[in-house]
Amino acid sequence: MSTTETILLIGVIVLGAVVVMLAFDRYRSRRLRSQFGPEYERTLREHGDLTKAEKDLAQRRRRVAKLDIRPLSAPDHARFVAAWRADQAKFVDDPAGAVSKADRLVQELMIARGYPVADFDQRVQDISVDHPFLVRNYIAARQIAMRERSGQASTEDLRQALVHYRGLFDELLERQEATK
Repeated sequence: MSTTETILLIGVIVLGAVVVMLAFDRYRSRRLRSQFGPEYERTLREHGDLTKAEKDLAQRRRRVAKLDIRPLSAPDHARFVAAWRADQAKFVDDPAGAVSKADRLVQELMIARGYPVADFDQRVQDISVDHPFLVRNYIAARQIAMRERSGQASTEDLRQALVHYRGLFDELLERQEATK
């Protein structure tokens, strides 16, 4: 094989490797975008860089895969459903108390399922892996709850927060039932 042929062969191999790497990057991006939905876009805006955002999302996925996320026992499931119903009924008389309790119930449910809950931002990242369409609502509910603590939330805001919490609460309950 001549030097020219060797150089051409090396060029073709390098070009092929570049094409394969680009195709893999596109596949990974499509997969992450599909898995994380609106959370993909939020993370991209937050980082301002595609590579950093995708690295963050991939790290989230790896972290959650290491967690022991488990279904609820039937008694725990029934206990959580009853607690939610009682809290929801309390809303008419004490909207702020009901929202505060809803926040605690979601955290207790997450703990029962195996999610760590010490840090809100980490909690958001962890649930974004399996519940990406609810993350934005969970953040909004938490922001309303924080505004309420300083007297800045209306009853309608509190109602909306309860609806947001309910979405995540139901999703966490339904997911466990689907795995039985």
